[in-house]
Amino acid sequence: MKEQSPFSSSVTHGWSYDVSLNFRGEDTRFYFAINLYKSLHQKGIHTFRDNEGLRRGEGITPSLVKAIQESTAAITIFSETHALSTFCLDELVQILERIQRKGQLVLPIFYGVEPPEVRHQRGNYKEAFAQHEKRFNNDKKKVQKWKQSLRDAADIAGFHFKPGQEHECDLIERIVKEVSRRINRKPLHIANYPVGLEYME
Repeated sequence: MKEQSPFSSSVTHGWSYDVSLNFRGEDTRFYFAINLYKSLHQKGIHTFRDNEGLRRGEGITPSLVKAIQESTAAITIFSETHALSTFCLDELVQILERIQRKGQLVLPIFYGVEPPEVRHQRGNYKEAFAQHEKRFNNDKKKVQKWKQSLRDAADIAGFHFKPGQEHECDLIERIVKEVSRRINRKPLHIANYPVGLEYME
């Protein structure tokens, strides 16, 4: 895939979610991912995030596939151990297939990793795939599909976060602004003098 704008296709109405998040919980669940989720939610952007901690078994769940398929956009957070998770890789495959079939909008975020590390499976990604190749020795096609999905996703223009060079809150603000602009999501209007709302400090 050639490098393209994070959101390059037209938006179709009638989706169940505006955005689905694909991320490795051990790296970002309690910090970046949850803060991004909350910020999107506060802007009225209906966002799906998978509860990785409640997963059972080996395969990606039908409900997760359905959520990905019914989302206007997908945000994938590539972090240090993202490639260790077969769940994250399976989700990514679904997201990339969705691009080809329905033109889903995809925004990659390189969180503490370099795009070439993802694209060419270097560093931690190389180590992760050494494990996968050994574990899935009888299903090499699955591993190759994961690798190709990483290459394709890394070719899409997105956001690159380097710890120590930018505050996470600033990056999140830029992401939310871009998502809002691309899906044409306008902030919810609040009445100037709302009635029946209790003020809380």
